[in-house]
Amino acid sequence: MNQETTIRNLSLLLSPTPRGARLARLLATEQLRAWGLPLSPAEQIVSELATNAATHGRVPGRDFRLTLYVVGGTLRIEVTDTRGDRLPHLTRPAPDATGGRGLLVVAALAGRWGVTPGPYPRKTVWAEVDVPR
Repeated sequence: MNQETTIRNLSLLLSPTPRGARLARLLATEQLRAWGLPLSPAEQIVSELATNAATHGRVPGRDFRLTLYVVGGTLRIEVTDTRGDRLPHLTRPAPDATGGRGLLVVAALAGRWGVTPGPYPRKTVWAEVDVPR
């Protein structure tokens, strides 16, 4: 298998808590290092998406899933939670607001991002970044 067809992936279930969101970022960082990929901007994207899942996608007793995979020169970051009824959208918070900028950060750092609904009751928020081959 040559480098262009090598597929690398990681998939983890994490608790929908601030601790779970931090753990998602830390584990993603270590996996990116192991794959020899740059940490920036993927580390920040994972942090924002995991924090959103723990904050807005939280359902007690239901974990969220972090999935990372690399195909060719693209790293795809996916965070799946069980609040499919709450689809995220970009907002422009007031300048003095203390939150509400997570997806703005993701949109600024990712080459592409979006939301895939389902299967019920889930949704997946994903982002893609180009990485060196």
